[in-house]
Amino acid sequence: MVAARMTSLQQTIEARLVEYFLRLDETMLHFGNAPISVLAIACTGSSYQLGPAREDELFSSLHTRLGIPVTNSALAVVAALKSLGTRRIGLVSPYPRSLTEQSVAYWTARGLEVVAVAATETLPDTAFHPIYAMSASMTDAAIGKLESTSGLEAVVLLGTGTPTLGAILRRPRVGCAPVFSCNMALAWHSVALLSSTQATQSSVLIEMISGVCWREDFLRRQGSA
Repeated sequence: MVAARMTSLQQTIEARLVEYFLRLDETMLHFGNAPISVLAIACTGSSYQLGPAREDELFSSLHTRLGIPVTNSALAVVAALKSLGTRRIGLVSPYPRSLTEQSVAYWTARGLEVVAVAATETLPDTAFHPIYAMSASMTDAAIGKLESTSGLEAVVLLGTGTPTLGAILRRPRVGCAPVFSCNMALAWHSVALLSSTQATQSSVLIEMISGVCWREDFLRRQGSA
């Protein structure tokens, strides 16, 4: 796996998020001639800003020009929910209210029903970056707010910088609803795009949510094994 960071000098978060996607061709230059099979873009906020129609047009164009599958974390979440056969979702959001509202509008436009939204604890402005300064326990506490919500079919943890693996290990389901993050969906979708077996795709996603394939390594890295 090779990685490149999207950058922007725009003054507002909204403008930066839009520019991240509009400058993807430029960002791709950082990969040089690396043999890339799938392009996976770990950013959901840009999708909220562009909206489904503009996003689909942009990513279809990228796929045509690059000749490889292209996805992002928002599209991966939609694909994951479809694979699980779910559409009534709860969101755990680390975003400010305005971006959370844009997120809800995006998922709704994608044909999903947002049943409930649980906000994570708000950190002081002195934090380096609110999301990167969060702890997994804060994510877990927000998931807990959804426990009494009826009708949930899945819970999506928003924010690609949000610490989620520890929270998913502690609480992989809310009732019967599986809990997964944007990053987990992106990792799953990147592999699924190279497979043509729908049943296998679904089973791999369920296994990822359970933690069976990554729990031991995660706990070892955390010093908890």
